[in-house]
Amino acid sequence: MLTALTLALIVLITVVDVLSPPDVHLGPLLIVAPALTASFAGPRATAGVAALAFAALSVIGAVRENLTSTNIETQLCAQLVVSVLIVGLRVLRERHERELARVRSVSEAAQRVLLRPLPERIGPLHLASVYLAAEAEAQVGGDLYAAARTTTGTRLLVGDVRGKGLSSLGDAALLLGAFRAAAHLHAELPDLAAYLDGSVSWDLAQLAEQSRRDRRDRQHRQALSALPRPAPEELPTESGESFITAVLLDIPDDGSPVRLIDCGHPPPLLLRPDGITTLAAPHPAPPLGLGELAPVRYETDTFRLRPGDRLLIYTDGVIEARDAQRRFYPLTERVTAWRAERPAALLQHLRRDLLAHVGGRLDDDAAMVVVERLP
Repeated sequence: MLTALTLALIVLITVVDVLSPPDVHLGPLLIVAPALTASFAGPRATAGVAALAFAALSVIGAVRENLTSTNIETQLCAQLVVSVLIVGLRVLRERHERELARVRSVSEAAQRVLLRPLPERIGPLHLASVYLAAEAEAQVGGDLYAAARTTTGTRLLVGDVRGKGLSSLGDAALLLGAFRAAAHLHAELPDLAAYLDGSVSWDLAQLAEQSRRDRRDRQHRQALSALPRPAPEELPTESGESFITAVLLDIPDDGSPVRLIDCGHPPPLLLRPDGITTLAAPHPAPPLGLGELAPVRYETDTFRLRPGDRLLIYTDGVIEARDAQRRFYPLTERVTAWRAERPAALLQHLRRDLLAHVGGRLDDDAAMVVVERLP
């Protein structure tokens, strides 16, 4: 359709130019045809339209003047040069689009490996999840979630790495790997939490040690070369400045109370037909990765998840999202209208409403998981 319009434009300019008075010259406008074609078609189509435009300009020159006249020769040379440039730029653009498509496919594959989609059904639970990355073109960042089956039920992890976007992927991958490896090995939830904290703390300690070595090497090189020292924001992050907030849940299949450990994470919301309850933990634990700073004794809190109840777990990117007037997103108020929806539909409503609240662009990664116990 669009190609037909550009061909019609070539015909129109040619006819009007031939019928115009001798002092009116519209032939140079033919270069618009290949320029427009390059915006929606590939290099071959662009080159074909450019050749037709060049031929049309030649016809105009043959009808109105001598093809060997200086005016026509100049117009033809200019048309040829500009057409070659347009086709060349279109070739470069197509190459860039292919490279971008490959990068996106790799990104999608990495996302599927790192942040596997939660199954819609796991044991007696119905699950749904949504992830909104803050960085443009990114599909995954520092927020994370995972589910694992045990012999007695389902364990669920939702976490948020300090920082946002692609820079926090390493810590997210570490915690997810540790959870998937150990979720079914520890009978008690506090033991699992301690194991995860130890894994994160050890890795962060290794990174901090490497950062200190890199800093010493850089300072030594600067001392030798008399270069200015880097600004504080350019220095590596030290141990204790990185951590992961997380919620750990153990949901038994037999309907026993759900066990919860909150490691510095926003409290989940329990959605019931008669209202919404904020599950603020009476015994909160520090974020994962800070266990080496002080001894931690993980204590579990319990609550009932009856058939038909829905549990909404989210990261702080949701409740800290601001609108144009810098007002936070009122999650509890907004979710009230949709608390009876099934998990996937509930998250669709929240996703649209959250993006509308921030004007389409988040300042931080945001993730939400809904769990429903089936009858």
